[in-house]
Amino acid sequence: MLIVWGVICALYALLIIALLYGFSKVKTYKPSKKIEAIGFSIIIPFKNEAEHLPLVLTALKQLDYPRGLWEVLLVNDNSTDTSEKVVTDFMSANPEYNIHMLHSMGASGSPKKDAITLAISQAHFDWVVTTDGDCLVPKKWLETLSGFITKQQPKMVAMPVTYVVNNTFLDKFQLIDFLSLMGSTIGGFGLKKPFMCNGANLAYEKSTFYKVKGFEGNNHISSGDDIFMMEKIAHKYPEGVHYLKSEKAIVTTIPQPTFKKLLHQRKRWAAKASVYKNPWSQLVAVIVLLMNLSLPVFTVLSMLGVFGFKWLLLGFAVKFNLDFFLIYTTAGFFKQQQLLRTYYLAAFIYPGFCCYVALSSFFGSYNWKGKTFKK
Repeated sequence: MLIVWGVICALYALLIIALLYGFSKVKTYKPSKKIEAIGFSIIIPFKNEAEHLPLVLTALKQLDYPRGLWEVLLVNDNSTDTSEKVVTDFMSANPEYNIHMLHSMGASGSPKKDAITLAISQAHFDWVVTTDGDCLVPKKWLETLSGFITKQQPKMVAMPVTYVVNNTFLDKFQLIDFLSLMGSTIGGFGLKKPFMCNGANLAYEKSTFYKVKGFEGNNHISSGDDIFMMEKIAHKYPEGVHYLKSEKAIVTTIPQPTFKKLLHQRKRWAAKASVYKNPWSQLVAVIVLLMNLSLPVFTVLSMLGVFGFKWLLLGFAVKFNLDFFLIYTTAGFFKQQQLLRTYYLAAFIYPGFCCYVALSSFFGSYNWKGKTFKK
């Protein structure tokens, strides 16, 4: 029993140390003064985002980039609120901006993939950038991305995302969880083994999208418009997937307002893990799940007196400190270290939260945007 615990802790420690090393290998991108201006088609699928779209559209207006080199394709996924009116009113009031609204029929099991596929078919530029209907883009977003593409010549570019939080435990818990995901994402790129990215801030060539046959093969899975696309592109172009680590490229979004909605969101994210095709992605997922699952199991065994408490405490200390180093390092990039004071409590809650999300994603259903999805 001690050997099993030791192996799990050792594997987890090696993983986090490797990700920390990988994070350090991804250097912060510094834009050059002269760049080749690239055209971009910004794709924003939305459903019932009337509350957020005004700020989203205002942020797009403030982009510091030649107006003739970008367009916005807003894809309405059967909204039942006033989202459509918000968009049409904005378009009428700002005719000088190249903004279009499309309507997705959602024919497959993944409405978001359907929306993106539709938008790409209508895109006028070869580089498409995806974000979400509750995300705010920074002023220098496209300028920074254009310079990076000119310099690196990638096929796909993953970019950073973070939460803007209120002073509540739920918000800060989500931020800590999200920072761990962002840190792992960047670390994977630094190790040249990318296994995560976020569709709220992702760019790739339209031509490459068609060369890898779009979302063919994973349309039955509701999420994964980002990771499955990255897996396809990385498989066809092993050196073509890059990470843009720059504060001028950070997209911000908001956490879930309730714990119930958080669980549904995380179950949606976790549901795709079982069909990862990248062996490294599978290995990471297994190690993380084993570590988080073993903590409550060995805690119970320790309480029953069949496992040494000191070994349990040692393993938890390893996880607690290594996780903190990764999260704190990531928070440093996002300038959010001051929001980590709840880490001490979150660290005790997270193993149970992670196990529940992972296991329920295999056997249960989840609700997203008013629809129920099954694995």
